[in-house]
Formats: sequence, C-alpha cells, structure tokens
Amino acid sequence: MESFKDSLAFWSGILGTVLSILGLGESSRWLAAFGFLLASGSIAALLYARAQRVRLKLASVKIEGRSIDSLNVASLERRLNRSLVIQEAEQVATIKGEDMVVTWSYSGYCRASHESVVEFSIDTDNHIPFNHLECYAYDLRNDPHRRHRIRPVLLGSDGLSKKLAVPLLERLSARDPFSIVLTCRLPGSMKSGVEYYASTASVSQERIRTCKVRLIFLGNRPEWLRVYECGTSGVTKLLKDMRPSQETSQFSEYLDIAADVPAQSARIYLFRRPDAVSHHRSVSRAA
Repeated sequence: MESFKDSLAFWSGILGTVLSILGLGESSRWLAAFGFLLASGSIAALLYARAQRVRLKLASVKIEGRSIDSLNVASLERRLNRSLVIQEAEQVATIKGEDMVVTWSYSGYCRASHESVVEFSIDTDNHIPFNHLECYAYDLRNDPHRRHRIRPVLLGSDGLSKKLAVPLLERLSARDPFSIVLTCRLPGSMKSGVEYYASTASVSQERIRTCKVRLIFLGNRPEWLRVYECGTSGVTKLLKDMRPSQETSQFSEYLDIAADVPAQSARIYLFRRPDAVSHHRSVSRAA
C-alpha cells in the first residue's frame, strides 16, 4: 500500500511538472497553476510519507529480542525544546527490585529571547498516572541550597511517555545560564530478566558537550550490562560492555561518561538481573 501511494505521488509530480511546462508554453495560466499545485502537493506527500516511515521505524526498536517500548512510544510523540541549549547532562538511575528513582541534572543557556520552563521526558514501560508520580525539581541557579521544591507540570497526554515542564523561579533571557535538577520515583518500572534504562534528551541541537549516566543497583548486581546507541534513523549499535565502577555488598554502580554526544540519539543500557527465587537458590547452593 505504501509503495502504491509513493508511486501515485511520484507520477502525480511528473504530471504536474509536465502540465506546468505546457501551460507556460501555451501561455495558459490556469494550466500552469494547476500543474504547479499538483507537483507541490505530490512533493509534500512524498516528504510526509518518508517522515512517517522514519517515525514507524523508530517506533519498533528491538535489542537482543527485547522491545524498547518506552523509547518506541516516545519516538512517536517526541517534541523538542528549541529555546535551550544543554551543555552538560547527568542522569542517575537507582534501581532496587522493581522500583527505580531517576535524577536528571541539566545545565546550559537560553538561546531564545526568553524562556520560563525546562522540559523533560519521562518514559517507562508501565503507566504511572501523573497525579501519582513522585516528582520534584530545583532551580539551582536561583535556589542553590534547594529550599524551594518545584512541582512539574504535565504537557500533553498522560501515557507511557510523558512530557513534563519545570517552571523556573525566574524567567531566562537570551544567553542566560540555567541549572536544574529533577527527581522522579518510578515504582514497578523494572522487572527481573532482561531490562533496560534509556537515556534521552529533548532539545533541538546537534550535540551535547558532556553526558554522564550512573546506574546504581541496590542489592543484586546484573549478570551483564551493555550500552547501545539508537540514532535518529532507528538503527542501533553496540557501543560497549560495562563492568561496575564501584561495588560493595550493598550496591554496584556503573558509570558511563561520553563527550560530544549526538543530542537526538538515545543511549540504551540493557542488562539482565536474576529473579529473587533464582538468586536465593544460587546463594543456597554456594552456602
């Protein structure tokens, strides 16, 4: 069906171009105008069809057989902030059992004439209603001691992928710096077996100067953890296998630091954790 629509649009474009040329040659304004409109509509249809194919491809990302559902939903609904430039980004995801707490820290500057909010994307595989979401932020530029907790505002639909806006304590003007931190508790967002954490940004810029992601597992460490990158075309590639940067009997921490990262790509941290029963059995055998 898509190839048929593309072919129809292609031949309509050819026909429109021919009619435009004939209209000009015959000094027929209505024929030239009709041909121009037909050609323009065909080009617009082809561009739209191509964009839709890219979006659908982005919405079907799978890695090692695991569907990356939150990223797939976000790709269909993603909106980019064009007012801010992020220079440094840090994300800390602390995972305990099925629960996860994520803290995002962004700093940069305003490139528009003014801006009063910073937007974040909260993407999970399970639906947590916004009203039940434990989420708060601080405007560190105007509140470095974190005395004024800010409640984010929901933008758009309340689904698996949420867009949140954090109102700043003072409005930014052009070239003003900003520094903001957002923390959200996401209960029930992690399961045993193969799981993932996706690191994304929602800004319209080419690259982010520095990105840091810390994954902290309380209790059992993963059997393995791999980092993949998903580009704007939906193609994924394995970047590396990771080992803990710190490890104790209570937690294991994985640290990933990258420079000059494509801003509209996603880093996907895929890992496997044993379920509680399997872990208990393995510990019993070892004892």
